[in-house]
Amino acid sequence: QVQLVESGGGLVQAGGSLRLSCAASGRTSSNYVMGWFRQAPGKEREFVSVVRWSGGIPYYADSVKGRFTISRDNAKNTVYLQMNSLKAEDTAVYYCAATSGSVFYTASRQYAYWGPGTQVTVSS
Repeated sequence: QVQLVESGGGLVQAGGSLRLSCAASGRTSSNYVMGWFRQAPGKEREFVSVVRWSGGIPYYADSVKGRFTISRDNAKNTVYLQMNSLKAEDTAVYYCAATSGSVFYTASRQYAYWGPGTQVTVSS
């Protein structure tokens, strides 16, 4: 089992920045991919970004490319999502997810473990 806990959400003005953290514990290993998803009210959960614990080039949704950066600190078992130039449409609950393997899944159903989420609200 892998436990995930997100933090760092909050209220920010449009154009501002936030950094989300996802602390992982339990049976973590380098053979995992870590993803960020988000869900706005009345909408389906959507893919944001994914990275391998072992490293390599991450992958982003087109809607956040160039504004968001995913990174990881293996020593701290933590994955981060740096969000810059935030827009009102980025408002959502952000979830961290993990699954074994090395494939960059973008479908939420492919992820086995989820955190409880953290709210990000961007005011315009």
